[in-house]
Amino acid sequence: MSVIGRLLEPDIDGHLLADEGEVVIDEVRKHWAATFWWYCLAFLSIPLFISMIWAKGFFWAPLIAGLVAFAVGVWKIHVQFMDRFVITNMRVFRVHGVFNQSLATMPMSRILDISMKQSIVGQLCGYGHFVFETAAQDQGLRDITYVGDPQQRDLTIQRVIQRAGLRQTWKVTPKSAESPNELDGV
Repeated sequence: MSVIGRLLEPDIDGHLLADEGEVVIDEVRKHWAATFWWYCLAFLSIPLFISMIWAKGFFWAPLIAGLVAFAVGVWKIHVQFMDRFVITNMRVFRVHGVFNQSLATMPMSRILDISMKQSIVGQLCGYGHFVFETAAQDQGLRDITYVGDPQQRDLTIQRVIQRAGLRQTWKVTPKSAESPNELDGV
């Protein structure tokens, strides 16, 4: 991938262990709610540019304010676009950053607990936040924010962990009507 290409799109395939058979199960981009206010800031530049008409000799003040609002909004939108959370058949990892890219990775075998948090706004808009817990004290991959369709993403991670054989499976028979004394259904 070229230098310009790396500034426009994160290099997910370059981080895969292709010779070990690692494949991407799901690539998660930030939900649109993560960039909503940055879009508002970028669009604020339009009324600022229009206000140059009435500013007369001080047209440069709304011009500079509009340029700053547009530049900051577009930059923050791009930073959020470059933030990716990737689920593979072996691990989960997060790539983020534009000029200085950071990679945080966690093997599926180290994931002990996944917590999902959804505010009321998150429930209405369809996003949530993941918190990964491991036995390690300090970890590079802990909080993943603004994950779209978090229930489905959680199930995807749980399926990958289960198919990798990292969790035990118990065979449980459903509780029948004939044996009401059996409380656990076994």
